[in-house]
Amino acid sequence: EHEEPGYLANFSATRDGGRLAFSRVQSSFKHDLFEFNLRRGEARRLSPAGEQATYEQVAYSPGGLTLYVVTDLASDFLHIRRLEPASGTWETLVSPNWDVELMALSPSGRYLAYAVNVEGGSRLEVIDMARGAGWPGPGLGATPGVVGYFDQRLAFSPDDERLAFSFSSATRTSDVYVWDVTDDEAYAATMSAHGGLPVNSFVAPELVRYATFDEREIPAWYYRPAYAGGEDGAGFPVVVIVHGGPESQYRPAFNFLAQYLAHHGYGVLAPNVRGSTGYGNSYSHLDNAEKRMDAVADLAHAARWLKGRAEVDGERIAVYGGSYGGFMVLSALTTYPELWAAGVDIVGISDFVTFLENTSDYRRAHREAEYGSLAEHREFLERIAPMRHVDRIQAPLMVIHGANDPRVPLSEAQQLVDALREREVPVEFLVFDDEGHGIVKLRNKRVAYPAIVAFLDQQLSGE
Repeated sequence: EHEEPGYLANFSATRDGGRLAFSRVQSSFKHDLFEFNLRRGEARRLSPAGEQATYEQVAYSPGGLTLYVVTDLASDFLHIRRLEPASGTWETLVSPNWDVELMALSPSGRYLAYAVNVEGGSRLEVIDMARGAGWPGPGLGATPGVVGYFDQRLAFSPDDERLAFSFSSATRTSDVYVWDVTDDEAYAATMSAHGGLPVNSFVAPELVRYATFDEREIPAWYYRPAYAGGEDGAGFPVVVIVHGGPESQYRPAFNFLAQYLAHHGYGVLAPNVRGSTGYGNSYSHLDNAEKRMDAVADLAHAARWLKGRAEVDGERIAVYGGSYGGFMVLSALTTYPELWAAGVDIVGISDFVTFLENTSDYRRAHREAEYGSLAEHREFLERIAPMRHVDRIQAPLMVIHGANDPRVPLSEAQQLVDALREREVPVEFLVFDDEGHGIVKLRNKRVAYPAIVAFLDQQLSGE
């Protein structure tokens, strides 16, 4: 039984079934590593006491004497360490200046494979443990992509010789690939459908950077529209997509929304503002608690960067986001109203105080670690709440929410919409009675996303 705060994850068992390693996730950046003796029914902590770290993946060696761990213990990035549970001895094995995010040990223990997040894209590598030699994985095309984006795993064949993994690029949906690590050859084992659309019609984004208020360079993925309509020489409208989390990262896997917008004549800019993962813990912590509005300032500088580009119509820039990204949308519209022509908020947070008061109990402590606590930061959270500044919203807004959302209650959307309607600010409100935190069901997607494009077409028509 587990009665402590936090949930259990990242399990690995010894081959004899006697011991189980796992992490306890107290918050996004605070985990504990445990080993549970299944025969004696006893658990013991393996992570060093007093050290704040995450333990993302674990794997026992074939004999169970060594544990391989993906962790950011004493590091700004996730790396691979080798731990001897009996002695508590740690040894750094792989430590790039990027996050290691996936790891697999072959059945005999000969090979260790792992994927590294480099600028959002993936770099696959393998080490021959006996020889201490490593080499890179296969090239899968010029378009950037992500290994294991949807399933988060690597899998060796029983004979150690082959490694299976999924791969999605910015212009292809996810497929399973098999790499022969000895012959260094790879092939696609599946051929996923693309809805009848030719693959060469999809748009590959460009990795760009723009300067923000403190001269920091913010990375972003920039899609130009597939079909730029309008008069010759006229700039195209752009939708700035803000990821949720905030402990997340926009990555160059296939994104149906970016492609859908690009095919409707919109450019898309997807920035990884401060607070995003993938660039080290120091970057991820730059928006914590009372630094929250610095990330919103990064978003404002994204709009200003777009306004300075000749191919963009600077008067037709919209901002789109869901969940925490919805808070970013609302905060952008209230803090920098002059920059935005429209906004789309999906299951967004309109007030951190009411959100923390009304969210499910299991989420509150986890989210307070990032946003700030009601006990210590209530005054600040009240001060930055978009709900308390709705009189500053000038741009038309579309709000979408699920009636059964346990994370961000429907009340977060309802109180916002009521306040905007009272002030006669144009707002469209779409509630799905059979959805929770997001739009999951296909029949609802077929309603929501065409409605979003219709809203953007109306508000960004340039007329």
